[in-house]
Amino acid sequence: MPQHNVNGGDLEPCGTDPVTGFYRDGTCACGPDDVGLHAVCTVMTTEFLELQRSIGNDLSTPRPEWHFPGLAPGDRWCVVAERWLEAHDAGVSAPVVLAATSERALEIIALDQLREQSVDVPEDPRSLE
Repeated sequence: MPQHNVNGGDLEPCGTDPVTGFYRDGTCACGPDDVGLHAVCTVMTTEFLELQRSIGNDLSTPRPEWHFPGLAPGDRWCVVAERWLEAHDAGVSAPVVLAATSERALEIIALDQLREQSVDVPEDPRSLE
């Protein structure tokens, strides 16, 4: 069954270098096994990574035993919706790629909050003028 993004369209890939997603398929698809809801496609920032480390969610340290390379600023990664919201509330939310963020994120986060941090480029960039 196709999954949708927060805009109602098809869920686009989030990242493949490193490969992200609960299912490590490059998307923020959420199925019944994903109890953490890894739904928000984010672009890592130094501040976001530091906050995550400080709350026990170290995303920057490589974990070879889990085939996890560690993340750096600029990497795109599917993060747990509650963790993104915590960062947003702390003033250090990571930018969001709406087209690659699962509609399931809306179970936890308001669409307006995600849109505030959107880095999506519209299909017609002239609409930005």
